[in-house]
Amino acid sequence: MDADRSELDCLRAAIEASGDAAYDWDVRTGAISWLGDAEGILGVKRLVEVAQAERYLGRVSPSCIAELRRAHTDQAQTGNRFACTYQLRRGDNRYTWIEDRGRFELSENGEPTRIVGTLRCIDEQKRDNHRLARLANFDDLTGQYNRGRLREALEHSVAYAVRYKSRGVYLQIGIDNLSLILDTYGREVADQVILAASRELDRNLRASDVIGRIANDQFGVVLNGCSGGDISTTVEKILLAVEQASVVTDKGYLPVTASVGAVSFPDSVRTAHEAMAKSDVALEKARRSGHNCFNLYDMSEEQLGALRDNLAVAELVQRALRDKRFSLYFQPVVEAGSGQPAFYECLLRMFDDDNRAIPAGEFLPIAEKMGLVRSIDRFVLELVLEELRQSPDVHLALNISSLSTTDPSWLRTLIANVQRQPDLARRLVVEITETTALQDIKETIRFVAALREMGCRVALDDFGAGYTSFRHLQELAIDIVKIDGSFVKTIAERPNSRLFVTTLQSFADGLGLMTVAECVETADIARILVEHNIGYLQGYHFGRPSPERLWLAPPAAAQPASGDAAREPCSPKRGVSERPTARH
Repeated sequence: MDADRSELDCLRAAIEASGDAAYDWDVRTGAISWLGDAEGILGVKRLVEVAQAERYLGRVSPSCIAELRRAHTDQAQTGNRFACTYQLRRGDNRYTWIEDRGRFELSENGEPTRIVGTLRCIDEQKRDNHRLARLANFDDLTGQYNRGRLREALEHSVAYAVRYKSRGVYLQIGIDNLSLILDTYGREVADQVILAASRELDRNLRASDVIGRIANDQFGVVLNGCSGGDISTTVEKILLAVEQASVVTDKGYLPVTASVGAVSFPDSVRTAHEAMAKSDVALEKARRSGHNCFNLYDMSEEQLGALRDNLAVAELVQRALRDKRFSLYFQPVVEAGSGQPAFYECLLRMFDDDNRAIPAGEFLPIAEKMGLVRSIDRFVLELVLEELRQSPDVHLALNISSLSTTDPSWLRTLIANVQRQPDLARRLVVEITETTALQDIKETIRFVAALREMGCRVALDDFGAGYTSFRHLQELAIDIVKIDGSFVKTIAERPNSRLFVTTLQSFADGLGLMTVAECVETADIARILVEHNIGYLQGYHFGRPSPERLWLAPPAAAQPASGDAAREPCSPKRGVSERPTARH
């Protein structure tokens, strides 16, 4: 008996520590006994208030009761486990979300006698899921449509205009000098400028118009039923509206202006991809004319040819996604002291209709501009996870675009795979570029936290290429910092490059960060980096990207590439010959 009481006490302590409640429900009498934090979860002062099935079920939301009864009915005769979620009215009359997991116990005759299970409050999880679902369609800062959702609305408007011979206009609105405002006043003021511009656009657009935030400093607007003659009047109204979006700083009012690029449909474009590409060209031309300017799309033959090439690449990417004509190449990241591979960075190659391999740098910038990069990122994630499943000892890294850091489907895919096979997370390094981190530092911090909670390591790629401060390294709570190749390639001849590397390594040592030097092209550069205590090295000196699974070969120290390949300069991450996956 003492042993039984001890076991019960341990069980009670474990349930209370989890914050859950456990129940034992007598099916024949309806009596329910509870363990754990039932009072806290259900918001009752006395358990007698929920000690009978009738009283408990009376608290389940009418919209959810059918789901709970279905879960019970489906498993009542089998004894299998069930799981369902529903809303329950607490003692204070507030509703809470409950996850109910349980199992029926059966008599010798196969009749259900008891239900035993646990309840867990999942309000926070529901809020996170709601936020992720919202991020799939809406911009987190302004509440406007995001780029993907706006592109869908634009596609619908263009198709409608083509079919019913109506007209419309697509505007790309860029806030002037937002990067300068960010550098001068900081992120908070820059966000205030974006919000102020967003509010003024809302106030001055018709109910039939559609607005979305398509980039850090840019909005897209679909003007349905707007003819060419109305464009100038409408744009002038918008420019004046943005001028009203003044923001107060500690140094006084900060004036806000915008530039606008426009394209009419279906006269000049017949797809959303074309509209976004041509309005982007028009916006750049407007910005070259100064602040507060407007340009209606009008391209030279040379520009038109470049645009046609871009659209052809976008179509090729779409076909490759449909036909799964992508493949991974692998480049080793080696320990500086031993030269042994620590992990491999995955680089993406696409194959055209003639099965010719195309490096990511030749199609990813266009894919990102055309709104296709999220699909590529999700496809790459599946490829990398499959490699990890096939080789249980290898560690791999993949790099994702800024759009995918707020893509709930990308994160859900990773979570689902990690739940089925937890060891995948500890062998996966997710790389985000410095530019990505800067676009929304708060959102990046949340994204990094979610990855690390799963067990993944997170690397900040191309550090030094942008404006990330050493303070940001601490805020982001990353695991790895990768030194931009521009500093590595010049470390032998430029004192400033050597000073940057020395300072970064010292800071990384203080934070316990792992450092990786990219674009290590020669033995001399490798030697200098080892002298500066850089932990890991990556570059052509230790191996070019290869489709071969190098980790399957017999163990050996990584050797420099021989012949011409060893002397070929390391291509920049944003160049056309090598580019890491998905910023790839």
